[in-house]
Amino acid sequence: EVQLQASGGGLVQAGGSLRLSCATSGFTLNDYTLGWFRQRPGMGREWVSCIKKGDGSTYVADSVKGRFTISSDNAGNALYLEMGMLKPEDTGTYHCAADNVTPDKCPGPHLAWGLGTLVTVSS
Repeated sequence: EVQLQASGGGLVQAGGSLRLSCATSGFTLNDYTLGWFRQRPGMGREWVSCIKKGDGSTYVADSVKGRFTISSDNAGNALYLEMGMLKPEDTGTYHCAADNVTPDKCPGPHLAWGLGTLVTVSS
């Protein structure tokens, strides 16, 4: 069974940094497209950054480009999101996800995802 659990969120001042971690089990990271998405109050799901299976190419949303970095530790079965220069508009619940079916840059309809971690950025 594919399982993912995000952690590392918290309260941080604008301009600060956080590192989110995603513990995974039940699958091999290399075989899946991985990603982080966030849900902000009153808004839908937004893909923040992803790693595509196969070629390992990365996607980074324009809203976080230059500030967030995604990485994976295949041996440790973990996914990370380094978040820097945080802004109040980055506030939201961040989830990690995985999909081995949809041939796209980010997980698609067949994604598996777990409980998120709340990031709150104060101004």
